[in-house]
Amino acid sequence: MSSHSERYAAFRRRQSASSAAIEAFQGLYGFEFDPFQIRACKALEGGHGVLVAAPTGSGKTVVGEFAVHQALTEGTKCFYTTPIKALSNQKYNDLVKRYGADQVGLLTGDNSVNGEAPVVVMTTEVLRNMLYEGSSTLGGLAYVVMDEVHYLADRFRGAVWEEVIIHLPESVRMVALSATVSNAEEFGEWLQQVRGDTTVIVDEKRPVPLWQHVMVGKRIHDLFVDEQPEETASEEDGEGEQRGGRAKRKRDRRRSQHQRPREIQVGGRKLLINPYLTRTAEDDARTTQLADRRRHPQTRARGNVRPRTRFAPPTRPMIIEELDAEGLLPAIMFIFSRAGCDDAVRQCVASGLVLTSPEEADYIREYAETRCADIPRADLTVLGFDSWLRALEAGISAHHAGMLPTFKEIVEHLFSKGLIRAVFATETLALGINMPARTTVIEKLDKWNGETHAALTPGEYTQLTGRAGRRGIDVEGHAVVVWQAGTDPESVASLAGTRTYPLNSSFKPSYNMAVNLVGQFGRQRSRNMLEASFAQFQADRAVVGLVKQLRKHEEALEGYAEAAECHLGDFMEYAGLRRALSDREAVLSRNRSAQRRDEALESLERLRTGDIIRIPAGRYSGHAVVLDPGLKHDLPAPLVLTVDKQVKRVNSSDFPVPVHASGRMRIPKSFSARSPRSRQDLASTLRNKLKEQGTSASYERGGRRGGQEDPEIQRLRTELKEHPCHGCSDREDHARWAERYFRLQKDTDALRRRVEGRSHVISRTFDRVCGVLEDLEYLSGDDVSEDGGKLAKIYSELDLLVAECLRRGVWEELNPVDLAACAASLVYEARRNEDAFPRLPEGRVEEALTEMVRLWGELNEVESRHRVSFLRQPDLGFVWTAHRWARGDRLDAILRQSDMTAGDFVRTAKMLVDMLSQIAGAAADPQVRSNARKAADLVRRGVVAYSSFN
Repeated sequence: MSSHSERYAAFRRRQSASSAAIEAFQGLYGFEFDPFQIRACKALEGGHGVLVAAPTGSGKTVVGEFAVHQALTEGTKCFYTTPIKALSNQKYNDLVKRYGADQVGLLTGDNSVNGEAPVVVMTTEVLRNMLYEGSSTLGGLAYVVMDEVHYLADRFRGAVWEEVIIHLPESVRMVALSATVSNAEEFGEWLQQVRGDTTVIVDEKRPVPLWQHVMVGKRIHDLFVDEQPEETASEEDGEGEQRGGRAKRKRDRRRSQHQRPREIQVGGRKLLINPYLTRTAEDDARTTQLADRRRHPQTRARGNVRPRTRFAPPTRPMIIEELDAEGLLPAIMFIFSRAGCDDAVRQCVASGLVLTSPEEADYIREYAETRCADIPRADLTVLGFDSWLRALEAGISAHHAGMLPTFKEIVEHLFSKGLIRAVFATETLALGINMPARTTVIEKLDKWNGETHAALTPGEYTQLTGRAGRRGIDVEGHAVVVWQAGTDPESVASLAGTRTYPLNSSFKPSYNMAVNLVGQFGRQRSRNMLEASFAQFQADRAVVGLVKQLRKHEEALEGYAEAAECHLGDFMEYAGLRRALSDREAVLSRNRSAQRRDEALESLERLRTGDIIRIPAGRYSGHAVVLDPGLKHDLPAPLVLTVDKQVKRVNSSDFPVPVHASGRMRIPKSFSARSPRSRQDLASTLRNKLKEQGTSASYERGGRRGGQEDPEIQRLRTELKEHPCHGCSDREDHARWAERYFRLQKDTDALRRRVEGRSHVISRTFDRVCGVLEDLEYLSGDDVSEDGGKLAKIYSELDLLVAECLRRGVWEELNPVDLAACAASLVYEARRNEDAFPRLPEGRVEEALTEMVRLWGELNEVESRHRVSFLRQPDLGFVWTAHRWARGDRLDAILRQSDMTAGDFVRTAKMLVDMLSQIAGAAADPQVRSNARKAADLVRRGVVAYSSFN
């Protein structure tokens, strides 16, 4: 324990690093700030922008909340942006509790509450739209907090973060909060370049230490072990293992004295893998090998050996029971499947697992029923409310995007209160929602990415396990990987030991972005602004190394050229003639080869049954008779009988030169290729026929044609002989240096193309986008047309298609229900291959959708001309569902027929409402504008209209 003087010295150091404002702000919290939090707040107080990169759960949001505190103290504004609506709702509720509802607003796609408040929580897209529209709400803005700023790597939405960072007024101080990324300094340099003075603070220390484990069978073992061995009994018999209370628990933090731990290096750190896990993997490999040997030879020849293990993976209820016995709850178990999460809950409930007391179960029921009181009982029945509530009362739940948002929020609240002890979740839970646990469990180390089962990356593993360990509650956090057949301890160790991952930009210009930028700043200034993107910054960084290499090549070229100098004349000119001659001869040779191949194919097509030929190459070279010309294939492939009685099919690869029949013979009708006797008789007849006609070659060898007569070759040879350097006694020495020069010149040219390809890549894409818009008359130089103004109001990946539909009046004859159905094709995108011909409403809807798909085809052709591809084809999979919902059909009937989960349906319907609102805002035709608003109201009913925050 430290002495009084040491504690006083530490206090004085903190005091000198802090300030009165920070000390007052710290008083609002129940804990003392970490040094990185104080440094960040101090920098913000000093007028700097701040980038804070720290692990999940480290408390970096304190810095964002200090910006909120400063804005309220100074009488200015602060916008707090988040990547997802659920996180916005959560942060809004937190800030309302601290500062009051009159001081805090909320702006998301679903909610608009007190938008002119001094502190407004919003999704990043809302702020982007404000900047493009020049919203008056931006007046007095002094701070912008960008929570989870590493989202700019997201390939679908990441560009929005860069748009905001680039276009925010210079006077606004920005607080960027990021997960720990390996290139935080690079990102910070870019922020300093585009935002001015920005302090970069990186803290890789977790506030709660994280222990890594592997669950083999029913037992939990440590993944890593210490340097010093301990005298222990063997792991197999488990003697000495103490179970029960947490204080007495001795998990497997030991290793066998008979085997040295395997050592791996990760990020400069030495890690020792538990030898028990290594032995288990080796035993499993032997088990797999033995099982493979026992398979039938034909089955074994196919490969695809399925890994085997002596330890069957524990059931999900077993995993939770073991965690409970070890004192490791509450836990989040990641299962990369929505159906798998729901199945896990059902399995736990069916096993009789209960993790709550009767009092806790009563509170859970009361809270859930209160939150769902506004949902009609009929809808609750459809949503499976009763079975969901039974699992909740037992302290068990799922959490995934397929759930109703209200249900998810209830789970999040109860979990944060410690009443839900086991949550089965997909990886989306790791992306921002504040739901820390004592333990995270990963069932499998691979997941389906839409195309294949891909292994988890270190970044994904870090995000998932980052939830383990609750600050101020847990002394340590725990990450558990469930042992499966084929598990490799070294691979798990590499995932666990790699703490960071790189942040890479996904930025690219869009049509909406282009018209907004050109309308505000003109084309050239817009181009220059996009050159300031993080994507271009990273591309330029990558080019630096290539440019250095290019300079070295150019210096070497100068040296080679100097070494090849000749006292009789310009030897590089002479070497150029030699090279041109060599290239010309190679071209003619290739042409002759291609010509011979074409002639050989033509000769094969002329063959008929009974023709006697000679096969000049291949395994069956020699004489043969044609049994079948084989013209039914794409390329002729005759079936022949050789003099050796072999019946084989030959092709053009056996004939480098044309083939000509040297004679003919009759094939008996009774001939059977399967009969050895028939083959022997016909082969004998063939040999007799060959004796009659002699055995001279029946094919053309093909002489060299055209090389000597080629005028270009004659000219080059003449110039070579007449060149002064031709008579140099050191000619061949000079030629060797010249040849090196030309080889390096080829590599240098390729390197130069790579440099040019990466330079100005964003501005080149912007020019192509503007080219598309000019062809379609949305832009004319620096001027945005009236139709371009409509496009500027559409924020969608199909923005240009929406604008074209408005311009061409595709939706003018539709009523609100039909318009909702057509707009559904603009927002829905199937998660997997679905019905290629989904059901569609007949009449005007079908006609409008046909026209929309035709328009998409036109736009796709325009994009192809300009070498861009941004517009996906409209997806018709949600059209019938949207049509039924807009016309008032019941939820149960819709969900039953659409095969959608409630969460997917609600989320897609809310996206549809947002799209209809954008159409209403952009449409010039008053009828379309009115119908779009009515359609939005028709969709915004029932489960879609339930408030997503409380």
